[in-house]
Amino acid sequence: MSSLSQKIDFAVIFSVKNANPNGDPLNGNRPRTDYDGFGEITDVCLKRKIRDRSQDSGQAIFVQSDEKKIDHYVSLRKRAEGVLGKDTLDAKKTPAKEAAEKACKAWFDVRAFGQLFAFEGEKKGGDGVSIPIRGPVSIHSAFSIEPVSITSTQITKSVSGDGDGSKKGSDTMGMKHRVDHAVYVAFGAMSPQLAEKTGFSDADANALKSILPKLFEGDASSARPEGSMAVEKVIWWQHSSKAGQYSSAKVHRTLNVKPDGSYEISQLAGLTPEEIDGF
Repeated sequence: MSSLSQKIDFAVIFSVKNANPNGDPLNGNRPRTDYDGFGEITDVCLKRKIRDRSQDSGQAIFVQSDEKKIDHYVSLRKRAEGVLGKDTLDAKKTPAKEAAEKACKAWFDVRAFGQLFAFEGEKKGGDGVSIPIRGPVSIHSAFSIEPVSITSTQITKSVSGDGDGSKKGSDTMGMKHRVDHAVYVAFGAMSPQLAEKTGFSDADANALKSILPKLFEGDASSARPEGSMAVEKVIWWQHSSKAGQYSSAKVHRTLNVKPDGSYEISQLAGLTPEEIDGF
């Protein structure tokens, strides 16, 4: 299968209402913000959602979350060895380039985002393996258009999680945090040059394109109730060549998103964006 034939840039505009889109464990799980108060959702968080939606659509995923794991492997190493074979991860038996090619063929997220297969030798003093794969799909962290308003609410459990029942334990008290309402935007790009190395194809790009409008479907939790996060628009710029007519920075700057979710796109000669409604 041929690799990606044209450079692609994209943007995802989405809304958050009464939800915690990405809690910070180092800050009491409050919604992430930058120093100016703008809401932030990390690229790692967004990639997790893309992996989950890809897995829902039938794609083979290497970095599976424990909640959505569909095989019996207890670690990434076990999954790599189980699918690729132990000899593939043995540098003495399989060249790193060949091992990388096998991994890219096996898993969609490895072809898209890359992966570092870095495992120590199983036996003491044994040789380890390090196979770096750089993926063609890059995604920025998402940021809100305006500084966010965060509401914190103290909550209590009706029963202690531990103890003899004679008194309420400390775990009966807690806090929940939410972003009241905000519009976020995340940008991304796909590099045909890197796609040549992983085998990421036009079909893979179209698969990702179909996933982005429903990024938050099936992602509900107590922090993110169903319907509290929604993709409003996906903007898709497909260049006419592998090199692209413009830099990603110039393309991304043509999108001006307003606090109410409306937006304007400055036109670049020869590059017409496709505007896709959220799911």
